[in-house]
Amino acid sequence: MIIFGTRGYLYQLAILTLVCGHCGNPAAHTLRKRVTKFTLFFVPLFPISTKYTTQCTFCGLEQKVHKEQADQLQAQAAAPGGQAYGQSQQQPYQHPGV
Repeated sequence: MIIFGTRGYLYQLAILTLVCGHCGNPAAHTLRKRVTKFTLFFVPLFPISTKYTTQCTFCGLEQKVHKEQADQLQAQAAAPGGQAYGQSQQQPYQHPGV
């Protein structure tokens, strides 16, 4: 018997001050990376999906961003005088289909 499946990991990359495209407020936005990994016998082996999102802390709107945009936002946050707060964190999450 072989046990396999997927497991998700959520990484908070940065917190930036941006103007929200939905509510129009200059608010903190969290930049997150969500990685889904293939598991065999509950051991994560390799990533099968990587997605980047930003979420407005004022209205809660979550938007997908491309990897290039996420890299630019992370570099902006890491630059001297950047608007980054906090550190990278890893939190396992439950996949919505599980």
